[in-house]
Amino acid sequence: MMWRNPSITVCFLALCLWVRLEAVPVAVDKTKISPPEENLEPPRNTDTGLHYDRYLREVIDFLEKDPHFREKLRNTDMEDIKQGKLAKELNFVSHHVRTKLDELKRQEVNRLRTLIKAKQDIEGGKGMTVDHQALLKHFEHLNHMNPHTFEVDDLDRLIKSATHDLENYDKERHEEFKKYEMKKEHERREQLKTLDEETRKKEEKHYEEMKKKHADHPKINHPGSQDQLKEVWEEADGLDPDDFDAKTFFSLHDSNGDGYFDEQELEALFTKELEKIYDPTQEEDDMVEMEEERLRMREHVMNEVDTNKDRLVSLEEFMIATMRNEFLEQDAWETLEQNPIYTEEEMREFEEHLAREEKDLKQKMDDLQKQNEELKRQQQQLETQKVELQQAMEHMERIRAQKTELPTVVKGRSVPAAPLEEGVGVLPGNSQPLLARYKPDVPTHS
Repeated sequence: MMWRNPSITVCFLALCLWVRLEAVPVAVDKTKISPPEENLEPPRNTDTGLHYDRYLREVIDFLEKDPHFREKLRNTDMEDIKQGKLAKELNFVSHHVRTKLDELKRQEVNRLRTLIKAKQDIEGGKGMTVDHQALLKHFEHLNHMNPHTFEVDDLDRLIKSATHDLENYDKERHEEFKKYEMKKEHERREQLKTLDEETRKKEEKHYEEMKKKHADHPKINHPGSQDQLKEVWEEADGLDPDDFDAKTFFSLHDSNGDGYFDEQELEALFTKELEKIYDPTQEEDDMVEMEEERLRMREHVMNEVDTNKDRLVSLEEFMIATMRNEFLEQDAWETLEQNPIYTEEEMREFEEHLAREEKDLKQKMDDLQKQNEELKRQQQQLETQKVELQQAMEHMERIRAQKTELPTVVKGRSVPAAPLEEGVGVLPGNSQPLLARYKPDVPTHS
């Protein structure tokens, strides 16, 4: 038996460890399809987009290695996993696996502490202090009160956090895309305001032409419909559309051979449809919008086909879907341009929010400018005081030197010390000043 490890799945998709059920045998023309080579390496995990993705996948990898845990997983249903019953089996895994899980948890706690330290450094300039324990509480995927060992509670938290976060992942992506579109439109409108009337009219005309050109594309088949799958069968697989067989199609596009379509395998099926709409070399086509369209298509198929809501499409679910009337849907898929992403009211609120942010930013910049000017003024004052202090010290040193110098006697005659004042000298042993030109009578010896 193989073990499957899909990337983005609800409830961790049974810790992304759910048993790889063998695909139902199907009749495949071996002259057209090469038999898959046996792959002994585990499938490469795709990033879930969660901030603790690496920790999540490393925990999975080591739990996979424990025979007891694998066996329990095979006999545990999805609801029991969600409710934390599987987590209790951690008490029975091997010592080696538990030791490695302890190490992984310590590494994850250290990573979180590093992030917190970085946040503290960034906010330090604002005079703010970061409460480490309070911040760690936001990382609900582990028990931060025990940073040393990986316990049942840690596995339970990891399952529940991944379940919740992955269920909201698509919703957050849609919100980010809406902001992206509104920001793009806002920038276009702001740019138009800078143009003269004639140039503005030309730009608006060009914009409308690009929108029309983008919307002028071949019919987009309904995702998951017979027409859409047949198109893949013919153009991507190179097979005769008259020979279309749902089971064979499933086998061909179940790339890891686990008996399920995960979200990435489903999204790959829509490439041909998306290429009808988006061309990266064309000005009017936005590749960010293409990925949003791909997400919409995948969500549509999941809603229609994934009956147990595990974010996987089993062969059984796929075959049942092909028997429904919806599978024969021939109406064209409504693309993004036919489904407005935001309303004018939402656009207005978004622009007001941007205006407030811009105002706050300008105020902060003005405050920083004033602080900078004040610092420069204080620096100049300090420099002036420094020069004045240096001059005063030099003056005091000159006075001290003059007071301490005494006259010297050279070959029977006295040489006065440097005068305290110009033209004034001092006699030896006498503190009274003496005119420099005055020469006292000095007795001579014959």
